[in-house]
Amino acid sequence: MAVDPGAIDAALSAAVGDDPALIAELRAAFRDSARRGLAAIESAQDDAAWQAAAWRLKGLAASFGAVRLAALATEAARKPAGDALMVKQLRQMIARL
Repeated sequence: MAVDPGAIDAALSAAVGDDPALIAELRAAFRDSARRGLAAIESAQDDAAWQAAAWRLKGLAASFGAVRLAALATEAARKPAGDALMVKQLRQMIARL
């Protein structure tokens, strides 16, 4: 369940060019958004809310080139709300961003 920071940085460089300060700022914004996405998954009260939160996280991850996180979020969308193992896996992956 590794995260490839190089893919995220490459996606950001392709979008904004070679501006290390801007890339760092966008990476931090991505991490914050991913944490909010995880919070939405954790607080989902039913399967529909859980699935919607998982798909939002997937879209966020895909837009930043975080392929492994996008794949895990896709897997999460197929699980029932409150799946403790999935929450743990997402939490671990997001902590490594």
